[in-house]
Amino acid sequence: MVSDSVIHSMAGAVGGMAAMTVTYPLVFLSTRAAVEIRKERKSTYQAVLDVVKSEGLGGLYSGLESSLIAITVTNGVYYYFYERSRGIILGTRAGSKALSTPESILIGLIAGSATSLISNPIWVVQTAQTVRTMSLAPSDSQPEPGSSSTPPEPRPVVKKLGFLETLLTILRKGGPAELWRGIGPALVLVINPVIQYTVFEQLKNILVKGRTAKLRAGGNKSAVAVLTDIDYFLLGALSKLFATGTTYPYIVIKSRLQAGSADAQRYKSALDGLLTVVREEGIGGLYKGIGSKLTQSVLTAAILFACQRRIYETIKKVATTVA
Repeated sequence: MVSDSVIHSMAGAVGGMAAMTVTYPLVFLSTRAAVEIRKERKSTYQAVLDVVKSEGLGGLYSGLESSLIAITVTNGVYYYFYERSRGIILGTRAGSKALSTPESILIGLIAGSATSLISNPIWVVQTAQTVRTMSLAPSDSQPEPGSSSTPPEPRPVVKKLGFLETLLTILRKGGPAELWRGIGPALVLVINPVIQYTVFEQLKNILVKGRTAKLRAGGNKSAVAVLTDIDYFLLGALSKLFATGTTYPYIVIKSRLQAGSADAQRYKSALDGLLTVVREEGIGGLYKGIGSKLTQSVLTAAILFACQRRIYETIKKVATTVA
């Protein structure tokens, strides 16, 4: 019989792929905005128009292949370690099956650290694919209409590389160590899922406790409230909104380091990167692309939390039938 941890891992991977496919253009836009060093800010709408104009509609999906691989590995590893650790902790007691805040934090740290170390190389490839064609973006120095200035030189065409081609290019240029660019801020960002799942668990506990109390007050003394798919969708969205909103500056630094940006190579550490960005680009530099990132993160988490439970139940039913 397949263990619950493995089934949760499989469900998380499948749910993550579905959510990533739906929201990928927002991932693409937020990554580019985070890596962009220039100070001007564009609306999400303008950013979309620029990409479509220079790269076509398919440009919004540059790096999707590696993103799907990355999210499959990331969610699969995270859910496995999270559920495995959760099962061990809950198995040590006979009473409540609700995690306390310290327990949620500990489980999140274990699962998040394992996930970052294992999946970082794939995210490096994904980021490299996403920013590879940034040189195709419209020039900032286009001549005014009617101007006699010499027309700008045609932008060079940059070939889009697949996952394997990008991986080999990175290894050829910098060796295996290049696949762990940005691992420092990535490990710091373990706090993101820790915050997300801790907030999720506590909100879930509060909701279940409140609804159960109402059911029992109505005369059913043994009733236990069951959350709906909409509940999971909303709780997933709220928890991710809080987690991403509080950790976004580190996401910017991680994206720049993973992209291999020449400017980012000057950062001596993640903290030095934060200070450098504030000094050179202002506080706003730490929040480039946050609009599309928050929208994407919240939607992805909401879809994942809503789908993961159903996918888990389906896989478990099939596994039980086969066994």
